[in-house]
Amino acid sequence: MEIEFDGEVIEWRGPAPFFYAVVPPDAADVIHELAPMLTYGWGVIPARVTIGSVTWTTSLFPKDGGYLVPLRAVERRRAGVELGDRPHVTLTFGDA
Repeated sequence: MEIEFDGEVIEWRGPAPFFYAVVPPDAADVIHELAPMLTYGWGVIPARVTIGSVTWTTSLFPKDGGYLVPLRAVERRRAGVELGDRPHVTLTFGDA
């Protein structure tokens, strides 16, 4: 199954900065319905992420009733995504 959306890139500052694309509420509702079939625990959901021609595997993090897509530095740079951008994101779940 695939879900597509434009998600704002935000930063969380911890010991090192982490960047995430915020899944909008309508897409998060769909993911929430699928979550029991997809999660491997703690509400974390494995997914394949595509931004432009860049694809990688990660896990979505639940946050405040929604989800965040982790954007590792190497993939962000390859996709040309910066803080505050709203890239078009495709999430693929399961074997699709």
